[in-house]
Amino acid sequence: MSQLAAAQRIRTTDMLEGYARGMFLMGERRTHDRLVWCLPRVRAILPLGQLHLPRRLARRVRLSPWRVASNRDFARTLALCRDNPKRADSWINPPLRRLYQQLHETGYAHSVECWHGERLVGGLFGVALGAAFFAEAMFHLETDASKLALLALHQHLCAQRFRLLDCQYQTPHLQQFGVQEIGRAAYQRRLAAALAEAAEFAPFAPRAAPTWLQPVSQTS
Repeated sequence: MSQLAAAQRIRTTDMLEGYARGMFLMGERRTHDRLVWCLPRVRAILPLGQLHLPRRLARRVRLSPWRVASNRDFARTLALCRDNPKRADSWINPPLRRLYQQLHETGYAHSVECWHGERLVGGLFGVALGAAFFAEAMFHLETDASKLALLALHQHLCAQRFRLLDCQYQTPHLQQFGVQEIGRAAYQRRLAAALAEAAEFAPFAPRAAPTWLQPVSQTS
């Protein structure tokens, strides 16, 4: 289910209220200002503590020169998610970019970034509310960099005692990590339980890629 929203009337408080009700905003096109409230019948979540890590990716991470940090360059991460070369268009339009930046400045939106030296090569961003984290978008400029960012996000949320990692929609890319689809009623129950608790997305300094590997269940 979706519903058009007047972009000029949307505030960050509206976005947070929407998340708390199980809704999220998307732009129709990269260059258009119209926003759409989305309330999917089926929701994708990654159960915390149950991430599956493909063995090939584990080997790649062990040998990787990358480092992972949070909130080191949120604006750049947001821009690269919007300009993802893997997609012809983007749902992150100018009003949403402004709103996410404001959410970051007020402590709600966070980025997890993969760095190769001083070059940002992959990452993701999302919004934390209560003990729920709503992952919004990801990108990579080097192969597997976004996957390392997702691994780091999962590990960090577990360490910070979050209860819910919402991935919105299922994709083959996400499914390999153990992302599951659940119905709206089941999602609302999990969301309510997560919002009833407090958790803090504490930013972390750059860490070497292999430090994020343990403990993680692996698949072939």
